[in-house]
Amino acid sequence: MTILERFEAAFATCPLVAILRGLTPEEAPAVGDALVDAGFTLIEVPLNSPDPLRSIARLADRLAGRALVGAGTVLEPAQVAAVGDAGGSLIVSPNTDAAVIGATCSRGLVSLPGYQTPTEAFTALAAGATALKLFPADVASPAALRAHRAVLPSGTRVLAVGGVTPEGIAAWRAASADGFGLGSNLYRPGKPAADVARDAAAFVEAVRRST
Repeated sequence: MTILERFEAAFATCPLVAILRGLTPEEAPAVGDALVDAGFTLIEVPLNSPDPLRSIARLADRLAGRALVGAGTVLEPAQVAAVGDAGGSLIVSPNTDAAVIGATCSRGLVSLPGYQTPTEAFTALAAGATALKLFPADVASPAALRAHRAVLPSGTRVLAVGGVTPEGIAAWRAASADGFGLGSNLYRPGKPAADVARDAAAFVEAVRRST
């Protein structure tokens, strides 16, 4: 099974991406286990975290066959190669950069670039993006996503990322959000794994109720 096929299966199982900004390699095993036990299948470690490539390598090895792991805040094509070499499968960016998307596609990895406008969305799709990340969602709205859907190609997957809470998932789902990226409402640096498990379960339950 290719990485893209594994992403399709993981996304169908649970369309939630855990964003572990600030995670350390020492915290990674316990936090990763807590997320997977709660039902998460997609995990990203932003590259502005401490020693992110080591965290990605540890998580990818530990969670092999249970979750896809990758990097967020990927801003340069060279970083794509570094993440792939560390065992990462997901390349997530806050922006739309055709060079980063192209480098991701050439490695057979999953491309999830950020966008805010239809122009950025079409640029990302033309470059080969796997799905789109509406970011930051907390300065957009479900109404904005509905408007984007009027012009986006049928079947385009959009994840709302930024400020999403369990209570807000239903409104985004009603506006056709396919999935979500969850940051500080799920994990903050130093947050105990038990607390991550509790909050992860709340998000999983919210997305199941909204289906």
